[in-house]
Amino acid sequence: MKSNFQFQNLCGTVYRQGNVVFTPDGNSVLSPVGNRVSVFDLVNNKSRTLPFENRKNIASIALSPDGNVLISIDEDGRALLVHFRKGTVLHHISFKGKVNHVSFSPDGKYIAITHGHKIHVWKTPSHLVREFAPFELHREYSGHHDEVTSVCWSKTSRYFVTTSRDMTARLYTLNPLEGFKPKQFAGHRDVVLNAFFSEDEKTIYTVSRDGAVFAWSAKKGASAEDSDVEMDILDAPSTSASGANLALEHTVAYTRWGISNRHFFNQPGTKVVCATFHPKTSLLIVGFSTGVFGLWEMPSFTPVHTLSISNEKISSVAVSASGEWLAFGAAKLGQLLVWEWQSESYVLKQQGHYYDMNTISFSPDGQNIATGGEDGKVKLWNATSGFCFVTFPEHTASVSTVEFAKQGQVLFTASLDGTVRAYDMVRYRNFRTFTSPTPVQFSSLAVDPSGDVVCAGSQDSFEIYMWSVQTGKLLDILTGHTAPVCGLAFSPTGDQLASASWDRSIRLWSVFGRSRTTEPITLSSEATALAFRPDGKEVCASTLDGQLTFIDVAEGEIKSVIEGRRDISGGRKVDDRLTAANNAASKYFNSVTYTADGGCVLAGGSSKYVVIYDRQEGVMIKKFQISENLSLDGTLEMLDSRKMTAAGPIDSIDETGDNSDLEERLDKTLPGATKGDLSKRRYRREAKTNSVKFSSTGRSWAAASTEGLLIYTVDETTSFDPFDLSLDLTPENIIKTLEQGDHLIALIMALRLSEKPLIQRVYENIPPSSIRLISRQLPKVYIENLMKFINHHIENTPHIEFDLLWIAGMLTSHGRSIKERKGELAGTLRGLVRGLMNLESNVAKLSDQNTFSIDYIISQMERNEKMNTSKKINGHSRDDLADLGIEIDV
Repeated sequence: MKSNFQFQNLCGTVYRQGNVVFTPDGNSVLSPVGNRVSVFDLVNNKSRTLPFENRKNIASIALSPDGNVLISIDEDGRALLVHFRKGTVLHHISFKGKVNHVSFSPDGKYIAITHGHKIHVWKTPSHLVREFAPFELHREYSGHHDEVTSVCWSKTSRYFVTTSRDMTARLYTLNPLEGFKPKQFAGHRDVVLNAFFSEDEKTIYTVSRDGAVFAWSAKKGASAEDSDVEMDILDAPSTSASGANLALEHTVAYTRWGISNRHFFNQPGTKVVCATFHPKTSLLIVGFSTGVFGLWEMPSFTPVHTLSISNEKISSVAVSASGEWLAFGAAKLGQLLVWEWQSESYVLKQQGHYYDMNTISFSPDGQNIATGGEDGKVKLWNATSGFCFVTFPEHTASVSTVEFAKQGQVLFTASLDGTVRAYDMVRYRNFRTFTSPTPVQFSSLAVDPSGDVVCAGSQDSFEIYMWSVQTGKLLDILTGHTAPVCGLAFSPTGDQLASASWDRSIRLWSVFGRSRTTEPITLSSEATALAFRPDGKEVCASTLDGQLTFIDVAEGEIKSVIEGRRDISGGRKVDDRLTAANNAASKYFNSVTYTADGGCVLAGGSSKYVVIYDRQEGVMIKKFQISENLSLDGTLEMLDSRKMTAAGPIDSIDETGDNSDLEERLDKTLPGATKGDLSKRRYRREAKTNSVKFSSTGRSWAAASTEGLLIYTVDETTSFDPFDLSLDLTPENIIKTLEQGDHLIALIMALRLSEKPLIQRVYENIPPSSIRLISRQLPKVYIENLMKFINHHIENTPHIEFDLLWIAGMLTSHGRSIKERKGELAGTLRGLVRGLMNLESNVAKLSDQNTFSIDYIISQMERNEKMNTSKKINGHSRDDLADLGIEIDV
């Protein structure tokens, strides 16, 4: 259980670089996030991150037309072929060079990749059979004089058109044809970014970076430059039956192409960055360098829509199969947007932190996670869906700490801008701002369990400030530390405040007592983080020498120490003069937290590892590696000698001046600035963990890392934990017992076998009238397993009343036993509370929608009745109404 945590999701980062892709059904978007791929389900409003990792940041991805196979290629040209539905890696291959674009043929049989100025077409490996050499090269195509930028297939998969930096496009056939030469489309004055086939394949559109769109169609008349085969087939098809058949089958190949129309976007001061085309609706979607995108209907080039959606350039654009949804990725700001152009509304709008994520905090129910970043923003993420639903931009400097109040819906944040802010989680507004008498930078924060008092530690005056949340007034200033206060924590019982400082001491303050005197507890080195055990009897502090020190609160003495220098030691950075084994820079923890039961300690630091320790034994249980991305500093243990040059490691050399485009050669960063503009080429991000926190349910923990917000949960899908097994305990016997009406025995047998589908079948077949009796007769040994199953059932099925009856029956019958085992069952009970709160919010939302719908229907009925009444009156003549005694004044 303690070491069974598995990677579940990556939040906080929605797009980094590369191309975004829609699934064939159009319901999900695939987005590269570093060296991983995230899948955003737009219909069910959920996100998940596939478990595989590339060696470096992903440069290009493609999904097969049937949605079974995904290929992801990193910056070095190393590719992974992945079974998309299972998320498992099938094959590896290195294309030994940078790949700008990868594309599956519409029939799914071939994969085309760009390889410098050439194009390679490979046969698609089977995802059903394991092969020794799965990748088979079909053909290699050449002809371009510079780097190829894109490949576009025709719908018949017989041809493809490529674009290049040599300002031309070329048409190739998949298989050799008699007398065919690759057609060249020249005339553009800048890099040709994309080329597309129309639906009937009679027109080819080419888009260049300077905003020109050329439409190519068949020429009228012959030319001396055309081949003899083309002349024979096109001018005299009746002379040869085989030539006529060949011309009909390969019309695209033997067409003499020429420019039929030239169009220009006329967007001043901007360049085209990306484009895509939807053949069925003939819509051309283009993203520009100013954050504007536009829709044009071809071939008439009629502008349909133009909108600015970002402050930075749009890096990638994709269109769904139906043509209704457009997906955009902006790499510089880390934005992912899905736009429904017909209704002009956002389907998805997500953005991560602009720079590093500094701190995280779980809400008391474990449903939401708050994050604070270097960009001064505070974001709230849903732990289940993985989406950000609120962003608070009030802070003007880096956010150092975020903390939820244990009681009530309030979030507190501390920042280096000298303010502590309180946010209402119901109305999502900043209702209190706390400041100090003299401007200071706040580096730590603690909230009283009752939520009435908030404390913050300063980085420059070395004091601790206390405020009243109700009045917003400063209550007290605690002095005594002689160095920055790096950690603050209130005891869960609320009677003591612990503070850790760089002055190598920890102090315990009785903030609600009359005495303010406190004796410092001396540590072996500078303190970096602090955490209280959930029962409030122990404090854990991490120090700069890599130790975890455990202090008894009642006696104020150090009880034990865990030496973690070897465990947390990370990899070697590119510019390090020392090896990883001899470098002390990363051999300490900067964040520490207890598990929900207090039995383990989780700690992370400036390293690629997060370590979990057993508190009683003082031994390491497991090390979690947060990333294997070689694009980050500190993931390799040893540097690669092949990348060493006379000027130092090749990764540390600035290659900005070697780029072909003027915009990419310009270095707009200020000298000496290490944070800010992420487009600076020579800057390398470092693999590290800034904060780790455990969920209150104890079933998940999160880490704020360089890659984003990593969430790990207990993996129960692969665990099979039966007990009291016997030879007659089989699924067949359980079903037979259930059919005989022995529901209690069938339920006990299913719980013994511990197979969820079987438990669910027995559970849902129990009559509601028998629930109370079966709950009372259920042996105590099965309480925990049944409560865990109800917890899972209430979140994934619509049987609301049925589950509520079971919860009521179990709590009524076994309430005393559950109370005695509250420490053991704490996670399960919190999970039930979370499920019930989700139910409450869903039912409330549904009720509001139904109330509105009913009011609307009633108002429409009343309106229709009035209209029908007036029509009946108007349908009679005045004499008929007079005979009825009705007089109408005209």
